[in-house]
Amino acid sequence: MTAQSQQIPEGQAASEEVFIAIPNHPLRTEADLDVLLQEIGDARIVLLGEASHGTSEYYTWRAAITKRLLQEKGFDFIAVEGEWADSYRVNQFIKGPPQDSAAVVELLQHYNRWPSWMWGNHEVAALVGWLNRYNQQQPQQEKAGFYGLDVYCLWEAMEELMPYLPDSAKQAQRAARRVDKCFQPYSADAQEYARAVANASANCRHTTSQLWRRVQKLSREAAEKSEALFVMEQNALVALNGERYYRAMVSSEQESWNIRDRHMTETLRRLLAFHGPDSKAIVWEHNTHVGDARYTDMAQSGMVNVGQLVREEFGEDVFIVGFGSYEGSVIAARQWGGAVEEMQLPPAPEGSWENMLHQLSDENKIILSRDIQNQQYLQQPLGHRAVGVVYHPNLEAYGNYVPSVIPKRYDAFLFIDKSRALHPISVPLQNEPPDLYPWGY
Repeated sequence: MTAQSQQIPEGQAASEEVFIAIPNHPLRTEADLDVLLQEIGDARIVLLGEASHGTSEYYTWRAAITKRLLQEKGFDFIAVEGEWADSYRVNQFIKGPPQDSAAVVELLQHYNRWPSWMWGNHEVAALVGWLNRYNQQQPQQEKAGFYGLDVYCLWEAMEELMPYLPDSAKQAQRAARRVDKCFQPYSADAQEYARAVANASANCRHTTSQLWRRVQKLSREAAEKSEALFVMEQNALVALNGERYYRAMVSSEQESWNIRDRHMTETLRRLLAFHGPDSKAIVWEHNTHVGDARYTDMAQSGMVNVGQLVREEFGEDVFIVGFGSYEGSVIAARQWGGAVEEMQLPPAPEGSWENMLHQLSDENKIILSRDIQNQQYLQQPLGHRAVGVVYHPNLEAYGNYVPSVIPKRYDAFLFIDKSRALHPISVPLQNEPPDLYPWGY
């Protein structure tokens, strides 16, 4: 099949038409995922993206892929672009006794910082309920896990850390109290906190580093590497890297981005090590995090992301799946911290990757990168839509398209021609810094 693009390569007359062969596979039912599962093969890490944080099909198709990876390929856990403490509650829930749908919804209300709809939604609730049922049939050591990779939740990480510190660890307890005292005054405003840390609070940097060293010492001296020990370490790591993130946020957006994605990669690496040398991970994050940054304009700004970092470290054991859609609806807010609303997703413009796939046909489809890697036209950057939690449909042409070499950025791509908005759960927000600040991805 062919798709026509209106974007003209350099040196080509503007009057010429460009025809590009894009082999594809239908995406209608879960059985159509067979071709994707075969392509994934024996990969150890499968990264599943999304072009927005507010599209129902991205969540439902990622859930369908996840279920099959767990059942058919022995994957061990899901790691998401969410907070460690909130997601660890989900992990304990799905590994616990049978629960009903009401309990699932109540659980997801713990994702109560804006944008709460990222994980507090009915699509995730359906997956969490399934995971709880699935785990009832698994031996304790083989139950599927669910973890958060992100770095934002400094204050809750400190609250969660304290009960894990043994009574005998007086130095670590004192270090934790000093960190908590330093962070606490700024918990209502992420920007105020970042400015304070950047301008006047070098002690926060010192105290988080000291706490991390104390916790590492406890870990080295422990008789065995228990899950409780791992959780204690992870909360201290969130405090360490969260402080670095907020301190960098004021002076360098690029550096703060890199700190965040390196933290998520480090957390993923720790989870794989904790689950053993044969463990396998499924990662759910925005395309901007999972799609290899080296094949976007991020590289020119000195930015890295999870997809790049895990490919560099794990090589062929990594498989990246991107997602996108041509038009439809999406949920987002019009300003930071604003009310969530359903918005129309306008048709992707001519010359974009999404428009090309729509011209191919208006059907949902799977594209495998190996089928298009020799297409010369696709070796140049094409506009590829990325919608954040703050979105203005009428302005999207000015900032919502990431130049991407698609066959190199991803190993496969799932295209939804007309997508629908995500279905959020009503969550009362607490007064803490929002997630995704200031990027929205």
